[in-house]
Amino acid sequence: MSRLRWVTAGESHGPELTAVLEGIPAGMPLLASDVNEDLGRRQRGYGRGGRMKIEQDTVLFAAGVRNGETLGSPIALTVKNRDYANWTTRMAAEPLAAEPEPVTRPRPGHADLAGGLKYNRKDLRDILERASARETAARVAVAGVCKTLLRAIGIDVFAHVVSIGDIAVGALGLTLAEVKAASRRSDLSCADASKEPQMREAIHAAAHAGDTLGGIFEVVATGVMPGLGSHVMWDRKLDGRLAQALMSIQAIKGVEIGLGFEAARVRGSCVHDPIGYNTATRRFERPTNRAGGLEGGITNGEPVVVRAAMKPIATLKRALPSVDVRSKEAFDAAHERSDICAVAAASVVGEAMVAIVLADAVLEKFGADSLGELKRNVDGYNKQLREF
Repeated sequence: MSRLRWVTAGESHGPELTAVLEGIPAGMPLLASDVNEDLGRRQRGYGRGGRMKIEQDTVLFAAGVRNGETLGSPIALTVKNRDYANWTTRMAAEPLAAEPEPVTRPRPGHADLAGGLKYNRKDLRDILERASARETAARVAVAGVCKTLLRAIGIDVFAHVVSIGDIAVGALGLTLAEVKAASRRSDLSCADASKEPQMREAIHAAAHAGDTLGGIFEVVATGVMPGLGSHVMWDRKLDGRLAQALMSIQAIKGVEIGLGFEAARVRGSCVHDPIGYNTATRRFERPTNRAGGLEGGITNGEPVVVRAAMKPIATLKRALPSVDVRSKEAFDAAHERSDICAVAAASVVGEAMVAIVLADAVLEKFGADSLGELKRNVDGYNKQLREF
């Protein structure tokens, strides 16, 4: 049974984004700065649009935190939308003084039309506001709390971009710590400095053509102990939970773990990781990590490695053909303010979703009401592993 429960609420141009997170143990030190750093990273990146110049995301803990520590009760988090001041005549909750001009031309690739049909809303703003990736700011805020919990027991989660369009990073020859440090210095979240000029040029060319670009990012979790997740039931398998979490991010169309799709192209001897034993550390180890740290839906003690493919953003200046939902006449799609390439920002959201899933799996296995109890439980399990 999962220990964490969380929900987000809010629209892209509404007053604020809100999240409620339940299940975090009491006594965990937690400051707004623990969350704000990642909120800032989500807003940055080469290829982002004008909205990021307006918003300066910071979190407010409205419940569940007192005197710099969690209480064990639900944590309420809010992130203000500064741009709401420009949208009060269109987005206020109260009846509006004048009927705003409706959005009736759905954008191909967005939730506009499918959502309008499902919820019977012919002003598609009622759909696109919630479907917007602006919602992911609330997810990143939730994950900031979860990452604080993971760090307390030695687990670190980071993401980096491995391709933009058809420009892919080369063999890096770096440690995971070096990959993290290099990607954090890059406004493309890319650890391969030699490929950054080509990526920038590809983004610039797409912008000049009124088009957009996607790419692939990788999320890595280090310090993960074996035994998170389970093989016994489909919905407890951790690889499935990670895939679902990543696929829930706007514009993500594919997920792979470890060697991923490449494993289908080669023989088994080139896929599966040999097992060894380190007598000094009293740990089972593998010289390779093609499985991405997961076997049978369970972590195996190697770093967890997952990748997600992001399609090009569906809002194009060079609008694609569409149909007005009221008149049924052919028109070019509506155009909302848009990024050209947001793969770097999406990598922060991917990092967030992996952190949330891992925090949930940790609490599922080591269930605790306080941080001290959690640490004792983890220490006891590590002792068990050494004596296995």
